[in-house]
Amino acid sequence: MEEIHKKIKNLRLEKELTLKELSEETGLSLSFLSQIERGASSLSITSLKKLADALGVSMIYFFAEENDEDNYFLSRKDQKLFRMNGEERFYARLSGTFHDRKLEPMKVVLPPYMKEEQAYSHPGEEFYYVLQGEVIFYLNEVAYHLAPGDTIHFPSEIKHTWENPTREDAVILSITTPIIF
Repeated sequence: MEEIHKKIKNLRLEKELTLKELSEETGLSLSFLSQIERGASSLSITSLKKLADALGVSMIYFFAEENDEDNYFLSRKDQKLFRMNGEERFYARLSGTFHDRKLEPMKVVLPPYMKEEQAYSHPGEEFYYVLQGEVIFYLNEVAYHLAPGDTIHFPSEIKHTWENPTREDAVILSITTPIIF
């Protein structure tokens, strides 16, 4: 897989955008964008989403291999955990790959005592099913403590964050819109 920073730079050049124009479009600083394109800085999902939107691609563009074939099945052995640079949590994509996909199913692993400090909101919907461990979701600062088998479903426009309050990994099935990866 081509590295994300190379894909960002190549796509920016294809779109004939300067770093300054991309900075203005995303709200990310010029120096930060330069570091990203050189592979000298890590990216959060939020920053990658801003770049994907500004460059007119979905986030999956940065992770997908070149493949024009539809794939509806994903075996367990192909569900590899990955982590966005600078983040504590791990993800595993659970979706098939086909044109105009709307849902983003993922397995998310929150490490012990991980707490996301910055609440955020964005367009879409989110559904979570706790498979293992415990998770506290904060929606508009209201806490919802979930245990295995519990679910939560909400519009993503609500300011939200989460934490794993235990010393064990929390494993969650996540289904969101719009697609992220």
